[in-house]
Amino acid sequence: MSASRAPIILSRIEPEQLTLERLAACTGVHPSRIKYFVEFGLLEPRARTGTQLFFDPACITRLRLIERLRHDLGANLAGIAVILDLLDRLTALQREVEQWRRRL
Repeated sequence: MSASRAPIILSRIEPEQLTLERLAACTGVHPSRIKYFVEFGLLEPRARTGTQLFFDPACITRLRLIERLRHDLGANLAGIAVILDLLDRLTALQREVEQWRRRL
């Protein structure tokens, strides 16, 4: 007699989320500046609960890049938005090329 069995999941680990304050502490960027970047569309929070923002850990790298572009290159926010969009598109194209290579 064979019975079908469902897998048992002992625990489920949710991906880590950073609060606005934690993101600010990790990057040294003031929380109000991070909120401004969110309003401008440079950073995307993973979730919002009331007034609380939660960010993906990848936002640490992105926020550091934003600050580097501002301070080191003197780019304004509109220029940074264009640069980030181009980098995102480049990354997507690189993933697509890798998928095509694996298929061949």
